[in-house]
Amino acid sequence: MAENKTKATEVDVSAFIAGVEHPGKRDDAGVLDTLFREVTGVTPAMWGPTIIGYGSYHYRYESGHEGDMCRVGFSPRKAKHSLYLLNCGKDMDEAPFAALRERLGKYSRGKGCLYVNKLDDIDLDVLREMVALSWRYSNERHPGS
Repeated sequence: MAENKTKATEVDVSAFIAGVEHPGKRDDAGVLDTLFREVTGVTPAMWGPTIIGYGSYHYRYESGHEGDMCRVGFSPRKAKHSLYLLNCGKDMDEAPFAALRERLGKYSRGKGCLYVNKLDDIDLDVLREMVALSWRYSNERHPGS
């Protein structure tokens, strides 16, 4: 079985954010970090080289593949910010997230994440609700992780 490449590291989150090359992305990363910290109540860790993650949980698929991942997080990528929100793309969770996405603003969507060019394109209060919902779902589905 393949080993997970994305793991928690000891890299300092503040140093990583300070090193984000583009000033706008760096400023946005500071805003996102504050928002995620306020919603989750936890201090983040770096996951792999570029993901700032909050909390963690252990998962195990029916295939036997298992690992650990952050409950919620983001990555200030060069093109767009990647916002990692657990279960935001799964059918059973579609209705609550769909209603929030309608109010979010300009974004694109991946399987388990949202892509945002810049924070000025979205409503941060709606993002706060989405992070809180994802955090709650994660803790309900993976308690005690």
